[in-house]
Amino acid sequence: MASLLQRVKSKMAIFAHRKARGMLDGEYGSVFRGRSLDFDDLRAYVPGDEVRDIDWKASARHGSPLVKRYVAVRRQTVLLVTDTGRNMAAESRDGEPKKDIAVMALGVAGYLAQRHGDVVGLVCGDGHGTRTIPAKAGEAHLERILREIDSAITLDSGPSRIEAQLEHVARTVKGRFLLFVVADELAAGPDLEQLLRRLRAQHEILWFTVRDADLAGEDSAMRDAFSVADSAALPGHLAASPAITEAYAKAAGERDAGRQAMFRRTGITEGHVTGSSTVMTELFALLERHRRAG
Repeated sequence: MASLLQRVKSKMAIFAHRKARGMLDGEYGSVFRGRSLDFDDLRAYVPGDEVRDIDWKASARHGSPLVKRYVAVRRQTVLLVTDTGRNMAAESRDGEPKKDIAVMALGVAGYLAQRHGDVVGLVCGDGHGTRTIPAKAGEAHLERILREIDSAITLDSGPSRIEAQLEHVARTVKGRFLLFVVADELAAGPDLEQLLRRLRAQHEILWFTVRDADLAGEDSAMRDAFSVADSAALPGHLAASPAITEAYAKAAGERDAGRQAMFRRTGITEGHVTGSSTVMTELFALLERHRRAG
């Protein structure tokens, strides 16, 4: 069986040239800068340094800008959290299976983490249960994680409920981790928001939402479909109705706005991905927004 990690690395090489991959690598390294590192000494400021790293008192005494240098005191633990319920077996906005996008996104995040010496673990599952793989280093371990995700997501999986996996993290995970969450287009709610506030108080959280197929798009009227959540038929001819198209677009927009507002209130950085080909650029943008927000 072909290596899923090797497939991820091959796609990384296809979708981004060396400079872009280097920028993504550097952006990942900056997420925890100054948080997981201990102060070492001072050096002269050079263009490109973070303004927040300038030691203003020392700079005033020295007569020119000085920035703080840090040394690593421990490896970070990156916890990949994902929905492996049947919603993730559906098609994405680009027509690609959502589980393939999840494997790509989690593979890139895990690979970047391991390149920086971090250890990576997994929490995944559906509404019927949650599975964990403890954090370790090494490409063989990351391959095991990706295979667990890939094999778990089928149309016969339990119903999607990412809240169950987040509740598991809140109950069992001690210490401060980086949580990288990949999930379906979930709807906001007071219970979910309270859970996210609890998690955000302890952890850094990056969230990737895999966008749903557009059931009101031009192609949808050409074919029938069904909901993976309950197997209900979705006749394609209904998409030709302007009233139904408008109602669908309004409901989807309200759900997206509610989710985005919830993430803003809880201080969680969210990105959206429609297919594997957008994972690299969207992950870079997600890391950059998270760094600036911090």
